[in-house]
Amino acid sequence: MNKKTIRDIDVKDKKVLVRVDLNVPFDQITGDISDETRIRAILPTVNYLLENNAKIILCSHIGRPKGQVVDSMRLTPVAKRLSGLLKRPVTATTDCIGPDVVAATGNMVSGDIVLLENLRFHAEEEANDPDFAKALAALADVYVSDAFGTAHRAHASTAGVTKYIPSVAGFLIEKEISMLHNALDEPKRPLTAIVGGAKVSDKITLIDKMLEQVDNLLVGGGMVSTFLRALGHDTGASLVEPDKIDLARRLMDKAKANNTNLVLPSDLVVADKFDREANAATCQSDKIPADSMVMDIGPKSVSAYSDIITKSKTILWNGPMGVFEWDNFANGTTSIAKLLASLDAITIMGGGSTSEVVDSMGLADKMTHVSTGGGASLKLLEGSVLPGLAALMDKD
Repeated sequence: MNKKTIRDIDVKDKKVLVRVDLNVPFDQITGDISDETRIRAILPTVNYLLENNAKIILCSHIGRPKGQVVDSMRLTPVAKRLSGLLKRPVTATTDCIGPDVVAATGNMVSGDIVLLENLRFHAEEEANDPDFAKALAALADVYVSDAFGTAHRAHASTAGVTKYIPSVAGFLIEKEISMLHNALDEPKRPLTAIVGGAKVSDKITLIDKMLEQVDNLLVGGGMVSTFLRALGHDTGASLVEPDKIDLARRLMDKAKANNTNLVLPSDLVVADKFDREANAATCQSDKIPADSMVMDIGPKSVSAYSDIITKSKTILWNGPMGVFEWDNFANGTTSIAKLLASLDAITIMGGGSTSEVVDSMGLADKMTHVSTGGGASLKLLEGSVLPGLAALMDKD
């Protein structure tokens, strides 16, 4: 990564504004944080700053409050949990800019930690408003980007602030970029990509890019239907993107031209309605009943995919194989997750739903890397520029 990191600057006795991703989920019944993965992910950067006597000002968002103050999206509970993990006080402010915030950060001493209130309570954050960015920058001497999950957004706290103070990457950003780039640029082969999700349109650029780099590309999820239609098969009541059928056909042609093994499921789990309690049935991929829709890959496909995965040295996974949230249609996704966790190979989960799966199954620590950014990891794998990364200082 040709960007400066916190190792490249002096942070002693300086106020350091750190953009982190603390957009954690909460249990709807208890109100407690239900997954603290993103909180723990920032600890290496925070601890480094503490060890080097910095004054730490953390900023983040939760949810989509759309420029309004929403009490259920306050960061106060996160500050309390972070304080417990660090075993030191973390002061939560009631806003992220303004006189009270200036006062709260004005008399900080080395080792102090302040967590600003939800950035998205201000519409100016997502609008990348220059005055809002200046107000954030004015709080600190140095800016550290460590929110990979928002690095693909050109917001005030991810890109705008970098115009006003020296800006570098934190350890989480460095790790994410390194893991995802190395998997594609210098992979141990065979390299296999597993791509799932509902729509081909969501993964067009990713699949197109993967076909130039991987040895095997295994397709799952609802997007299977569009590929099957491109082969001339009936797909019953399944979701199909009619305007993407020709594209799916072109992608399959490109796979042949590049000698890439693009694999579609040979059997599928289907249902007569999109419902948690719907009855599951298995059918051949070219014999989907007229009243049924694709909900998961079938057992023969799980076996075939597993054979290819087992022989691979590097596996990239982005997107579930089916409607994994419902038990009747989770087998494809959970079977692959269990297999990946057992392998002596480089296994990289591309964020979003894929990370949610392995986290919920308690398998995250069995994977080589589980990305903290869904959209950001997708953009990076596609080869796109991440505004929040591009805005940081180059090592050169």
